[in-house]
Order: sequence, then structure tokens, then C-alpha cells
Amino acid sequence: MVAVTGACAGWCDHIVQAWPLDAVIGENGAFILHREPQHGHLKLETLRPLAQMRAEQAALRARIETVLLDHPDLGLTLDQPYRLCEVAIDIGQHRPRIEPDRIESLLQAIRATGAQATASSIHINAWQGDHSKRGTALGWLARHGVDAQAARAVACCIGDSPNDQGLFEVLPLSAGVANIRRHWDRLTHRPAVVMQHEGGLGFAQFAELLLRRISDRPGLTFGS
Repeated sequence: MVAVTGACAGWCDHIVQAWPLDAVIGENGAFILHREPQHGHLKLETLRPLAQMRAEQAALRARIETVLLDHPDLGLTLDQPYRLCEVAIDIGQHRPRIEPDRIESLLQAIRATGAQATASSIHINAWQGDHSKRGTALGWLARHGVDAQAARAVACCIGDSPNDQGLFEVLPLSAGVANIRRHWDRLTHRPAVVMQHEGGLGFAQFAELLLRRISDRPGLTFGS
């Protein structure tokens, strides 16, 4: 089980140490935190040299702060100091969520600077490079003997926002927690099923459903 998240490196360090996970893919695919099988030591793998990512992040932050001059009520996330790669804007975590049209306008403005950008349920995340949740997740599966074709049949994912739709596209066994409905009309690729509950309660419902069906029926039919 792997958490694939836009969360900062600081949160990911906590998550991989506190939760029973095999790994955490953080900052939308920029790095992997996992334990080495032999000794159980925590290991950080970045997709590009860390010094390069840090330099790119500093330059990107300056550009994004220029974009934010036109949005004086918005600011960077409180966890920005704990990010290795990304620059993140708070659009609904510690403030009222801003309007969808405004989120789209900000995404376009950031992309115009040459950066990648996506919106989660609470943040706009921006970064340099071509990594993604989907690419790093599929790479992790391939390292463990599950190629992209096999992943379509055996790997499940669950998400809550538009920045999860890359995984929804390549993993048909996908689910959304209930708050994915807020973004439904803007999704190009949608999860196969949607839970009744939001957030962590929705994930708990998904986990219970999945474990029950695997136990009851080895030939699991997802979504029935």
C-alpha cells in the first residue's frame, strides 16, 4: 500500500513513519520515501538531483509570488518550508475555498511561466519537471513486478480531486471518496465508483469494501 500525494516532504516523512505503508510518493511524484527491505531504514529517492530541485523551486517561488501580486488575499501554504520541490498556494485548507474559475485562472497563469501546475482539494501545486503521480506510481509498481498492463487488472487507487485523474485514467479499479463529486464536471477521467463518505471516512469505507470482497470472492468484480 502506497500513499500517492501532493503533500509536502515534511508530511510524507510523518506519514511513512506513522502509517502501515510500503512507501509514500510525495509532492505529486517528485520523490519516494520507503523503507529498505533488509534493514528497514527510511530512504528518500528523488527523481532528479535534490540540489537541482531545490534551485528550481527557489526560482519558481519567485515567479509564483509575482503571479500572486494580482491575488493579494492568497498566499503560499503554511507547510511551504517543508517542500523539496513544489511551490503550493492555499486555496481552501486554512481559508475559504476559492471559486473554480479563479483556480483555473491561477493554473493558467502559473503554466504560462513554464511550470507544471495542478489543483487538489486544498492546494494549487506547482513544480518544474515532467514527473507526475501517475508516472512515479507506475514506476514503483514496475519495480515490484507489476507492469502497466498488469496494473490495470490488480492495482486499485482512491482519490479525491482532479490531480488524481491521471491515476483514474490508467487504473480502472479506481474509487473516489465522496468529495470527488465537487469536481465531477471538470474531470476528464473519473473513478469507477464513489464512496458514500468524504475524506478519511470514505477511505475507510473503501478499505472495508475491498477487504470484504477479496475475502468473500477471490474473483473480485470491482464496482458491482
